[in-house]
Amino acid sequence: MTSAKDERRPAGELEASVMAALWAADAPLTPGRVQTELGAGLARTTVTTILSRLHEKGIVGRERQGRGFAYFPVQDPHGLTARRMHTELDRDEDRETALARFVAQLSPDDERLLRDLLESGEQLESGEQ
Repeated sequence: MTSAKDERRPAGELEASVMAALWAADAPLTPGRVQTELGAGLARTTVTTILSRLHEKGIVGRERQGRGFAYFPVQDPHGLTARRMHTELDRDEDRETALARFVAQLSPDDERLLRDLLESGEQLESGEQ
C-alpha cells in the first residue's frame, strides 16, 4: 500500500502540467478551470499555490476575474526554456566555462544550428514561436 506522500509528484512536474494547460487554453484560466483541465485529483488550493508561485516567478500573468484571478502564460514554451537556460547560466560564477561545457556537449546538428544563428545575427523575439 502506498501512502499519499509516496504518490506526490515533484513541484516541477506539477508546474509543467499547469503550464501545459495554460498554453493549450485560448483564454486566461482560473485555478478551478486549471484543476478541471488537469483532471489529476489535485486540490484547488494546490493548483492556486502553484499558479501563485508561477506568478511570483514572472512565468505567468494574471487578471482579476470576479473575486479571484485568471492566469495566462507570459511566454511560449521556447521562451520559457530560454529563460531557464539564462537563469542557470546567471547562477554560475564562471560563465565562460559553463558556456564552453554547454557547447562541448551539443550534438553536431545543434552545434551547427547555434553557429548559424550566431553568424546570421538572427534573434527571435521572446514571444515568437
